[in-house]
Amino acid sequence: MTRTLEVAIAAGGTAGHINPALALAEELRDRGHHVTFYGRPSKLEGTLVPAAGFELVEVDVTGFDRSKPWTAVTALARVASAKRALGKRFSAGKAPDVAIGFGAYVEVPLLGWCKGHGVPYLLHEQNSVPGLANKMMADHARRVCISVPAAEKVFAREGDAAHVELTGNPVRRSVLAGSRAAGRAALGVPENATMLLVFGGSLGARSINAAMGALKERLLAVPGLHVVQSTGKGGYEEAAEALALTDEEASRWHLESYIDNMGDVLAAADLVLSRAGASSIAEIAALGVPSVLVPYPFATADHQTTNARYLTDAGAAVLFADDALGEPAFGDKLLELVCDADERGKLRAAAAGLAQDKVVAKLADAVEQVAGE
Repeated sequence: MTRTLEVAIAAGGTAGHINPALALAEELRDRGHHVTFYGRPSKLEGTLVPAAGFELVEVDVTGFDRSKPWTAVTALARVASAKRALGKRFSAGKAPDVAIGFGAYVEVPLLGWCKGHGVPYLLHEQNSVPGLANKMMADHARRVCISVPAAEKVFAREGDAAHVELTGNPVRRSVLAGSRAAGRAALGVPENATMLLVFGGSLGARSINAAMGALKERLLAVPGLHVVQSTGKGGYEEAAEALALTDEEASRWHLESYIDNMGDVLAAADLVLSRAGASSIAEIAALGVPSVLVPYPFATADHQTTNARYLTDAGAAVLFADDALGEPAFGDKLLELVCDADERGKLRAAAAGLAQDKVVAKLADAVEQVAGE
């Protein structure tokens, strides 16, 4: 691809949609293309997109509540209005050469306009269980890029094997550039220590925090082990009270409410205990960190378990159900991995074999290919 493309990206609502889109945008910008985002300034994209140096064009849409079917009328009216607004913008000479949607409802007006005006578009699906917006827009997509094999059956077309491409879930370069030395320096973890990183995200971290409290004595009995535990903003006080760390214990048990330099901290870790959200799986795999995964049990269609199997089937992670955290087998396995560098090395090698760090280039290639067809 030699010509400069005008690329439209629709992503919004959650970091799980926005960060993969920003990873792609950074790669496309480096290749000389111009990228514009379409979303809602009042949502998370209103902060993350401008901070990354990209223009965000407002798309005024709302989702609808499936339990209240009448809300679909308002939602469809807003989509139609947003399409008209985009049409005015594009008629002024700012039409994209190619577009890609990352699954949020905000993509529907943009991709609907593209469909009606002959502009090719792609979709990217982060999860193993696709969302409604991508399913709605899939029929006219030139390419559907998926993060895990389990999503293929939803989008597959008979006789068109190229319609779905397993690219993986792109990770932002700030994570890929994570530094073990910088992460350990920021946390005060010695270079020769073994570091266990624990994070549960904003949803459902409570059971992981409780399990860590129950394993406190066993873990602190391991010589040289440092535990870095991110409780989630809503779980910090409860976890701190349950752990009741002395000053001496707190020198090796680093309790945080949130980690904002995740690339460095992941790179610093020897083992991760985590939920299995799409972004977490992608980041863990990209940095090749051995992991113990505990899927959030109330995720739609149990998609976090399916996400986790992408790593466990490759031999890169160990899986435990949330309701197994109180059983002896969980604690025994976690301690085994903390103490056995050779076993962790096998998981790390398997994670590296997934080539997750090459995903963003593969997705950018797909955008260029579709634009050039």
